[in-house]
Amino acid sequence: MPSLRSRCFFAPFVLSLLGSSSLLLTQCNMVGPDYSAPENITPDLWNQNLPGASDTNTATLQIWWRHFDDPVLDKLIRKAEASNLNLVVAGERVLQARANRNATRSVLFPQVNGTGSFTRSRLTENGLNPPPIGGSSNEIYDLGLNAGWELDFWGKNRRLVEAAKASEAARVEIFFDARLSLFTEVAIAYIELQTVKRRIEITRDNLETQKGSVTIAKDRWDAGLVPELDVSQAEANQANTEAVIPQLQQQRVSLVNRLAALLGTYPGKLESMLSKGSKIPVPPESVARGLPADLIRARPDIRAAERNLAAANAGIGSATAELYPQFQLGGNFTLQAATPGDVLDSGSRNTGFGPKFTWNLFNAGRIRNLIEINKAETRAAYATYEQTVINAVSEVETAMARLRYERERQTSLGRAVKAAKRSRELIKESYKDGLLPFQNVLDSERVVLLTEDSHAASRGQIAAAYASLYKALGGGSRPSQK
Repeated sequence: MPSLRSRCFFAPFVLSLLGSSSLLLTQCNMVGPDYSAPENITPDLWNQNLPGASDTNTATLQIWWRHFDDPVLDKLIRKAEASNLNLVVAGERVLQARANRNATRSVLFPQVNGTGSFTRSRLTENGLNPPPIGGSSNEIYDLGLNAGWELDFWGKNRRLVEAAKASEAARVEIFFDARLSLFTEVAIAYIELQTVKRRIEITRDNLETQKGSVTIAKDRWDAGLVPELDVSQAEANQANTEAVIPQLQQQRVSLVNRLAALLGTYPGKLESMLSKGSKIPVPPESVARGLPADLIRARPDIRAAERNLAAANAGIGSATAELYPQFQLGGNFTLQAATPGDVLDSGSRNTGFGPKFTWNLFNAGRIRNLIEINKAETRAAYATYEQTVINAVSEVETAMARLRYERERQTSLGRAVKAAKRSRELIKESYKDGLLPFQNVLDSERVVLLTEDSHAASRGQIAAAYASLYKALGGGSRPSQK
């Protein structure tokens, strides 16, 4: 029976292969440009002046939605993070990129394959050199290992790993960008829903006032003090206001459906949670906006663009390495015998080991053109990075301007609501005394409804602008430590 030594004497061969290759690989250099992160290209200060904004305190950037102090919104965002299917897809893309990086990294190590075969052959009796005694049959049993290692002298494979790592990091940032967009979409949809519900309440309150005006007009008509025209105008005004409510209800249903889709569920499961109250979330006056340079660290789309640039840069080195000879170490160990019992015997061994190289001496310019392709891709990736930074700064400036001027607009609308309601009261009293025509009553009621509706919509716009600003600043992209 073959000894344990005879079965395992191939181990020194494999260890020798690994040790020699490791020694050679440590002497290698990588060709192609080494990557360095782009210099900061953001302006030093913001162009827009936003009262109450802080350029230094960004501690609460990642939990900005909690500033609304709305438990329902907090619950919606937690559920969206756990259940949104687009976020699941983005997470799977990260796992895919991670597996690709690990698969690419495997080329840095020796590849060992086990082999085995059984062959049964028979020589013909009618050939040119027939066997002496009729046809003969042979059986061959093979069992062995093949090992090979490409020596990465010029860094081709290490550049591929570098590119795969950068691509994985970019995928991670894309995931965080999807998370950031999801939180903002949920917040804005919820704000719009609460705004619509408040507008429905305002419309219904004004409808009750208009019903009272119809009663007043009928009483005065019955008394013969005014023409029937006053009654018909009052009823038309009431009907027009009633017609607004179904439109707002349609918007409400649409927003509930939108939230359900963002949360990866069906609308019926959210109705009970969203039916409570109609309070429009109110953001604080202060905003932790930081400085423009903070965007480079805070925004995941910028970080993803930078990692894509690093991956493209690594591609130049990988392509450049093809200009040089490629070296490999290879070997094989085979046990071959005519009977199964002799396969594991030391006398059945068949071995081979040695280095080899290949060098693409002529390829009609293919390799150099591949290098130019990677250089062009790197330049394009850098331009994409710059444009992403410029877009980010523009989005922040736009969101700050929207928030600032909507606040000013809301202040004016608040004064307009008070004045319009007071005017309506005075006009109604004058109409009852016969001092003004009914048209003045109709006009005053329309103005009150319009200004109250605009004031509520403005409150929603401010809350949405607050959410958009924090999205532009990169808030909510990373899990908070709080």
